[in-house]
Amino acid sequence: MITNEEVIEELLRMAQDIANSESQANELGLSKEEKAFYDALTQPRAVQDFYTNEQLVEMTKELTDTLRKNRTIDWQKKESARAGMRRLIKRLLKKYKYPPEEEQNAMDIVLKQCEQWADVEPEYVYND
Repeated sequence: MITNEEVIEELLRMAQDIANSESQANELGLSKEEKAFYDALTQPRAVQDFYTNEQLVEMTKELTDTLRKNRTIDWQKKESARAGMRRLIKRLLKKYKYPPEEEQNAMDIVLKQCEQWADVEPEYVYND
């Protein structure tokens, strides 16, 4: 059984983690969206040893921009659209010579982050 004190301690730890993440995003000059992709790309610690922070930020910004420009309203429902997103991610990872043994894991995490966009409508102009 978890005590109230343990729950409060865990909530305080989570709040500190969120604050640290936001602080790191600000230091790197990344939006919340970009920070999520940065975390996905840098999840394997070895990747952080392979690239400079500037390279990781550049890769993250390009990835976010590319995916944002190519998403459609129902991309997560259409397999052809999902395949297109996977191709874009894979192409970008190859461009930056992302470690092949980590490529699939990064792609899976990035796609999961993209799915968080499901609640956010793409930037389209609708003409009625």
